[in-house]
Amino acid sequence: MRTLAIFGAGPGMGLAAARRFGKEGYQVSLVARSADRLSSFVDELSAEGVAARAFPADMTDLAAHERLLADIGRVDVAVINGSLDLALLKPVRDLDVETLRSGFESVVLAPLSLTRRLLPGMLERGSGALLYGFGSSAKTPEPMLAGAGTPQAALRNYVFALRADLAGTGVTAAAITIGSLIRGSDAEKLFDASVEARRGFDPDRIDPADLAEMLWGMAATGEPAEQVVPG
Repeated sequence: MRTLAIFGAGPGMGLAAARRFGKEGYQVSLVARSADRLSSFVDELSAEGVAARAFPADMTDLAAHERLLADIGRVDVAVINGSLDLALLKPVRDLDVETLRSGFESVVLAPLSLTRRLLPGMLERGSGALLYGFGSSAKTPEPMLAGAGTPQAALRNYVFALRADLAGTGVTAAAITIGSLIRGSDAEKLFDASVEARRGFDPDRIDPADLAEMLWGMAATGEPAEQVVPG
């Protein structure tokens, strides 16, 4: 059975992707910090006929990645989301060395570490998809979101360089860049509850099932290199 692993699984796009790939016969491995929350996701998916397993882990603990991936086993498709603390969402004039260092450690280094450990198996099999999620400031600089956009832009650059390097191998790297709030997500809840999180923005909202369909299309066909929402 093919496996989808979602690193940074949440109630929005993560859960929707699990449902979409489960519909295609994938078993799903969910990775996030909260064991209780993952257990509730597994119960929900199992009730819908999706084979799912929970792997509680702090993805910023790079030393634990080898053991985590050994526990998960074969991964055919990975959805990799870097974590970002609200405290790091600083405007550009407030950015300092320590803030940006913390951002790079969680947003860039954790996905890079996972990618490097996932890639050899995919290349050996000649198939696989590495899919990465970004906020819109990774593509379009936004002064008020520089604390998030700067490290995400670095990872986005890496993803497209990796995609070019993987041409012809049967393995693809692609991105979904989201400038809308995902309905039911933690980000939507935070946005609705916190003036600080809103920062003057009033983005559109998108059904996570639509994002899951995009992820499925990229995994199944290898195209396009990037889905941008809203388009």
